[in-house]
Amino acid sequence: MKLTLDKALSAVAVSVIGALGTAVAAPVYEIVNLDDYDFIGEGRGTLENTRSGYAQSINANNELVGIAQGRKKLSAEDIDVDIIDVEDGIAPSERITFSINSPIVANTFGFVASTVWIPTFESVNGSTDPKDSSVTNSVDSQFFGINDAGIKVGNMTAPEDRITYTGTTENQEFWYIRAYEQRGIAKRGDTELPLLPPYHTYTNSDGEAAEIGGYAGATAINNHNLIVGYASTDIADPSKARIDTCIDSTTTPTDVCIQEQQFPSSQGSRNINYQVRGYLWQLNSDDTVTGTLLPLGLTPEADSTVTYSAQALGVNNAGVVVGRSNTYRNGDKDRLRDDAAYWTKNSSGEYQYNWVPSVNEEEDINSIAYDINDNGILVGSYRSFIDGFQRDKFFYFDTNSSGGSVVVPNDFFDQLSDFASRGRSINNKDQVVGYIETTQDKNTARPKAGFLFDKSSEEFSNLNDLLTCESKGYIVSGSETRRNEVTVVDGSGKELVYESDIVVADAASINEDGTIVGTALIRKPVYQVDADGNPVLDENSNLPLFELNANGQPVTSSLPRMVVLQLTGDDVQAGEKACTFTDKVDEKPYERKGGGMLTWLFALPLLFIRRRKVH
Repeated sequence: MKLTLDKALSAVAVSVIGALGTAVAAPVYEIVNLDDYDFIGEGRGTLENTRSGYAQSINANNELVGIAQGRKKLSAEDIDVDIIDVEDGIAPSERITFSINSPIVANTFGFVASTVWIPTFESVNGSTDPKDSSVTNSVDSQFFGINDAGIKVGNMTAPEDRITYTGTTENQEFWYIRAYEQRGIAKRGDTELPLLPPYHTYTNSDGEAAEIGGYAGATAINNHNLIVGYASTDIADPSKARIDTCIDSTTTPTDVCIQEQQFPSSQGSRNINYQVRGYLWQLNSDDTVTGTLLPLGLTPEADSTVTYSAQALGVNNAGVVVGRSNTYRNGDKDRLRDDAAYWTKNSSGEYQYNWVPSVNEEEDINSIAYDINDNGILVGSYRSFIDGFQRDKFFYFDTNSSGGSVVVPNDFFDQLSDFASRGRSINNKDQVVGYIETTQDKNTARPKAGFLFDKSSEEFSNLNDLLTCESKGYIVSGSETRRNEVTVVDGSGKELVYESDIVVADAASINEDGTIVGTALIRKPVYQVDADGNPVLDENSNLPLFELNANGQPVTSSLPRMVVLQLTGDDVQAGEKACTFTDKVDEKPYERKGGGMLTWLFALPLLFIRRRKVH
């Protein structure tokens, strides 16, 4: 299989100008939201009292949107912030579990940032700032896109509703439910515009109706206020019996019973699912919204009980939409796939489905398109077996080229490696950003790095090799380059001195000026937690205690933080400002590297699809 795949790739792969690090006139970037090497102070790269920050999209005015995740169990009011860096001193929150018997606690929060690049909480649907520990916020929100007019789009949940409890458990007052699990949201200034799905009410064979909420999400917006995403168009056939049972229940209110089925299990699956299709919302000047359903990549049989899905993930200013859809490759109904797609308008103004060709139709598992620029170049990734392992590989495709094929650029070492990669954003200069793996370990999770690919020069660069030394956590003093040292003290008075380390792990969006936003992993100390995930505090000082290794030394880890990269105006040849110094003896990540915490973002489930606007 590998030989067949390699042969297919060589037919469409392009060459780059030599190995990484030898590119001519490569750009030089600096991280501009480091108000300290360690994000100490206001510019921490995530919202206060949250653990992780992820930038998602940037517009032409250098305004970005992002997502903070993981609310802390200890607020800044509980300890002396002048003594310890509380923001990063708490271990990650436990997996969120939902129950109709417990209050609903939100764990994701949308934010905005510009100019000084400090993440600022943006309330959606009544959500409250996570730094306010006096309020239990039940509304999850995410921002994935922003256009040049500053209109933000993303997702939200309904706030918690309480139903008087009538069961048999002692001391329980309420059941806890939501009117819906996810809806899209557009925000113009302070005006919030819900983006509704066409299907949200179930009616059984007896004509009895139940409000089940439906499902929708917004992923991107262009400069003509065309919003793209996905929405429920019907209930999945296997879910009907479960809803019927809730309608017929004599012991539990229908809404409570349905909510219990809607909540995700500990594995993330739900018992109530929908037929999901790509969907558009046109935001009008009077703040009304007009919805348009995108065609699926196949025509289901009239009596089909299969659950099909499609999603729109990106859009350019010409209104060309990209994403993915279930389809039968070449009409073969034995080969249902989830493949990259784009939708264009015909002469009647109706959107038509277009399949993005596979690299190898026989062996590719699936593919996805994330973004498209005004030149009609879309970017995405396909999944196939490389050296016996499933890997994603970045590709681009010219939608204006009739009968064209996808192009899989070489990445490192002047060849196509087995490093998994995804192209996530492209600007109108045909510059692409995304992420790529950086080690050749076969059976373990590989660390990732943001990349920059220039289609015109065919240069493929690890963004970390384009950074200034200061942006990588070094101090340059004359001819000496060394790691910046950070000193913190825990509750027992134990002092930890550790060296800064900053790695750009994902590049999510690039604008026309070349400014890139994404996620960096920042080295931070780890503090002890008990079996319930709560911080262990020193009896005398009431401050958290460091987690220690077998030698009694404090442990460090790397945490995700929003990152903004801007060009310095220099290049490698003219001034050699990109940092070539390294003190690393190998490429292996720290033992407790935080890259695994990016998995939820990279996997792109329906709940957390990220996209950006295209200029």
